[in-house]
Amino acid sequence: MEERTKEQKPEWKRLLNYQWIVKNFPFFLFLSFLAVIYIYNGHYADKTVRNINTISKEIDELTYEFKTLKSEVMFRSKQSELSKAVEPFGLKELTQPPVILVDSASDRE
Repeated sequence: MEERTKEQKPEWKRLLNYQWIVKNFPFFLFLSFLAVIYIYNGHYADKTVRNINTISKEIDELTYEFKTLKSEVMFRSKQSELSKAVEPFGLKELTQPPVILVDSASDRE
């Protein structure tokens, strides 16, 4: 087996010497920066999706609450329900039409 001399280094060893690494250091920094941005973007997207889901659930709950309250108000505003509600206060529904009051001063003119 022949011994390899300094000039007969394998191809990959010649490429990975100190000068080559120093020369390409800014590129390695750039790649590292891109990797950090990529990881951050993934975490930010996950956080945004979680917030959207949470807010969506809150909106659904508020929609159900709104519909429940609206139906309750509609039920309580019916004439029969209003008469039941004011009966304890001594108020009763009119059985005759209201009396029209006429100003006697306006009749003279």
